[in-house]
Amino acid sequence: MTLKLRSLVLALAATLPLHAGAAADWPKIASAVKPDAALEKRVAGIVARMTLAQKIGQMTQPEIKTATPADVTRYYLGSVLNGGGSWPNGNKHATAKEWLALAQAYHEASMQTDMAVKVPVIWGTDAVHGHNNVPGATLFPHNIGLGAARNPALVREIGAATAKAVRATGIAWVFGPTLAVVRDDRWGRTYESYAEDPAVVKSYAGEYVRGMQGAFKDANTVATAKHFIGDGGTEHGKDRGVTRVSEAELLGIHGQGYLTALGAGAQTVMASFNSWLDPATGKEHGKLHGSKVALTDILKNKMGFDGFVVSDWNGIGEVAGCRNDSCPQAINAGIDMIMVPDDWKAFIANTIKQVESGEIPMARIDDAVTRILRVKLRAGLFGKSPAQNAYAGKEDAMLARDLARQAVRESLVLLKNEGPPLPLARGKKILVVGKSADDLSNQSGGWSLTWQGTANTNADFKHADTILAGIRAAAGSANVTYSLDATDVDVSRFDAVIAVIGERPYAEGDGDIGLSGTLRHSGRYPEDLAVLRAVAGKGKPVITVMVSGRPLYANDLINLSDTFIAAWLPGSEGKGVSDLLIAGVNNYDFRGKLPFSWPKSACQTRLNVGDQDYAPLFAYGYGLKKANRSRLGKLDESVPAGGCGVSTTYPVFSQADRASFPLAIRSGQERTVLGADLNASFALPGITVTTSQVNTQQDAKLVSWTGPATVEARGARPMALPAAASEKAALRFDTIVQAAPAGKVTLAVQQATVDATALFKRLAGKGKQTVKVPLACFQGLDLAKVDTPFSLSSDAAFAAAFTNIEIAGGAAAEADAVRCEELR
Repeated sequence: MTLKLRSLVLALAATLPLHAGAAADWPKIASAVKPDAALEKRVAGIVARMTLAQKIGQMTQPEIKTATPADVTRYYLGSVLNGGGSWPNGNKHATAKEWLALAQAYHEASMQTDMAVKVPVIWGTDAVHGHNNVPGATLFPHNIGLGAARNPALVREIGAATAKAVRATGIAWVFGPTLAVVRDDRWGRTYESYAEDPAVVKSYAGEYVRGMQGAFKDANTVATAKHFIGDGGTEHGKDRGVTRVSEAELLGIHGQGYLTALGAGAQTVMASFNSWLDPATGKEHGKLHGSKVALTDILKNKMGFDGFVVSDWNGIGEVAGCRNDSCPQAINAGIDMIMVPDDWKAFIANTIKQVESGEIPMARIDDAVTRILRVKLRAGLFGKSPAQNAYAGKEDAMLARDLARQAVRESLVLLKNEGPPLPLARGKKILVVGKSADDLSNQSGGWSLTWQGTANTNADFKHADTILAGIRAAAGSANVTYSLDATDVDVSRFDAVIAVIGERPYAEGDGDIGLSGTLRHSGRYPEDLAVLRAVAGKGKPVITVMVSGRPLYANDLINLSDTFIAAWLPGSEGKGVSDLLIAGVNNYDFRGKLPFSWPKSACQTRLNVGDQDYAPLFAYGYGLKKANRSRLGKLDESVPAGGCGVSTTYPVFSQADRASFPLAIRSGQERTVLGADLNASFALPGITVTTSQVNTQQDAKLVSWTGPATVEARGARPMALPAAASEKAALRFDTIVQAAPAGKVTLAVQQATVDATALFKRLAGKGKQTVKVPLACFQGLDLAKVDTPFSLSSDAAFAAAFTNIEIAGGAAAEADAVRCEELR
């Protein structure tokens, strides 16, 4: 680390309030939205005239797929939401006017109840990087990119632009901003965090809320500070996992964004899925959705929050002793509005009974409803219907392309600068390669039109430019050639190569790398390493643009690149990237600084400034200007076999690793390794493989046999199975058997085989199943030399999809493991 970077690290570490032993002193927040005696009197009057059913209805928030406008009238529903990938009438391409029409219908329904005072319904949506559920709305860079920009004023403008876009569709409530401070970058929601430094999150949170809520005029929406609290601190980056921090650390690291968000007047707070365990006191607070200490004692009483707390998607069902349709513990803990996407009718009935029995005090119900009505009145929802908003139904109100393009430019971080000076002069012959150059799904990431950001095509994104489109516009189309994988192209014909690579879209859950996984990008996306190998060392400079939702171990990719740029998830405006690559009218420079420390080894998954053993490749805050030249030398590319740390699982083919044991098919003397293109199919005589789904979209391979053939996972060299993964181990995989085997099916690890015919016949037609075959069933297996940990052969018709193939220590002892006698 250079002296300059070391000084920066020490200075930042000194500012972080990370003292585990110190007592937490939660401050009383003076909200910008002040109490109003007349408003409070009006709220009290409405609550006094409400029946119990009407109150519980106000506390209930179903999904638009399961609740009609008529349901709003009948059940007095206080809110509805649309989840990611949910649209009016199921129409993905619904216009702003069609969204508005449904919002207006819900509103009018809420005005037709038999309540003494009609209370308008409020619609909530996850507009987390622009109005991202609506095709045609501008998509801003995800929060991780905004954190790189270090520009609070920019974030305020983005908050305002997002609110305006949301109001155009008739919606008045946004589930944002996310204020997570991520500690382990394996978490699938890392990109939703502004930075690992709570000071950056603190500087952004209030500005975003000010931009979004404004003075609650036509261009404003209600904001949500989420997820309270500690969502970014879970062990191993596990979604919905356990955050082990003292209360002082909870405040000092994970609470800083709430200080300014609540100060700016954020009217709602969303509870977090994670659990909290305080090692300083030994107290297990359990799931935050059921924590009275967090939601009432800290948030409402100590911090003085007077808005309402909303639960996350079926979050109450994760509280001990609760279900999705019943959770008095969560309501008593301080949840005011309950997000019950599907089971809301049963929830209403159960909650009414729990109040009538005294399990939930009526005072708690009245407090919750008071808070909900207070926010609705403050937001001006009683005064106007969605259709009366000045921006209602206007498509152009959803556009802020110049602002988003600026955000992209400011978010790019130049990590390596040893190639030609940037920007390249117009007129240069440029070869563009890589899967993310012409792919708006990869470019935008999760929470883009759909929840995971998958199942989209470029045509689904209106008013958007890919990075390739931006390069063509800047350099001149005649000067640009694109090749997805750099095959059948002569690199010597060009002046420079621009490779655009990176992660594919994901959101929470699906994006988790897992305990045994590493941050090695090439292990999960080997196609990116292959494309760089195809163009590097050919005498032409390689400029690599990495699109990703987190910092990654990419030493092999950096070694193959003369210039390396972290572009994060830029969203709809690819021209913001080309602005810094190709010379134009404006002479822009790089200004982005790393919002997260960049790892120098594959297992630096928890790497945060201030850590005792802090030793990154690129420190937090690093970022070159175009005039700064780097001298990195050749970086270490080693990767530990079997993953990071002590793990009981050894990945074979999964989200954690797709490269160590690539899948291949064999038929007779022919063998084909399956490529990375998810849309491609692979075939040999007797066998065909296509991409399929077992757990999530495109996570599996569907193998269809018509004759003798084999699918196998084989590595380039034998590896020793770690001891922790060898003890009582099983070959474990998820499968859906679509067609029972018509002949014999043989399962093998190395050369050791078992007859799996009866097993797969039993699984046929039963949907997703997790199979655990004890390694003890495979006679003569040498665990010190494993190069083919999975092989499946059939000699006749058979079809099954497979994913999450791994060796799992301890799985052989589990009750549902296959018995060896079943495989004879």
